[in-house]
Amino acid sequence: MGFCIEVRGEFACFTRPELKVERVSYDIITPSAARSLFEAILWKPAIRWRIRKIEVLRPIRWFNLRRNELGNVVPVNSVNAARKNGSGALGCYIEEERQQRASLLLRDVAYRIHADFELTDKAGPADSAAKFAQMFRRRATKGQCINQPYLGTREFACAFSLVEEGTLTEAAIDDSRDLGWMLFDMDFSDPVNPQPLFYRATMHQGVVQVPLPESAEVRG
Repeated sequence: MGFCIEVRGEFACFTRPELKVERVSYDIITPSAARSLFEAILWKPAIRWRIRKIEVLRPIRWFNLRRNELGNVVPVNSVNAARKNGSGALGCYIEEERQQRASLLLRDVAYRIHADFELTDKAGPADSAAKFAQMFRRRATKGQCINQPYLGTREFACAFSLVEEGTLTEAAIDDSRDLGWMLFDMDFSDPVNPQPLFYRATMHQGVVQVPLPESAEVRG
């Protein structure tokens, strides 16, 4: 059972993991970022979203931005110690940790994303695909979401709408290119040491076909 949503935003940044100092976005949305959009509308332990196709509806345009960022995070050991002791120093002060970083972002983006879901081993006897399909369709139609959907980073919020089957919408852009190796998702089979997964993304006439996670096209 498949679903389709359109998302639009003024800016987006799907950060390349190999460029850690300065943020540089991939050319288009990654499957993991697309999955998070569906999970923002409906997330349940009993289902797992799978992205099948991405249609790019706006020309790929870039935008340079320099902004202040926090240069440090609270150490995990400090969090664990505070949890154990009931108190601890968990503050980060921007005046001490401020860093200016340049970012190469996407601007004026719009995507039409196709996805389906499968039931997980956490599904109960009362759970069914039809039940979750109705829940998703109802929530997406009303614009309801668990958290505000965003395009790569939380400051780049986006609008979304459900695309019903047979609805006339704008065509994908007339652009074909090899997008190179792109982050597919994270493999959390080992929660302590999750591993990134990649796939070779190719866009034909504005459309990118996304393989399934178990496909040979997805590599660690």
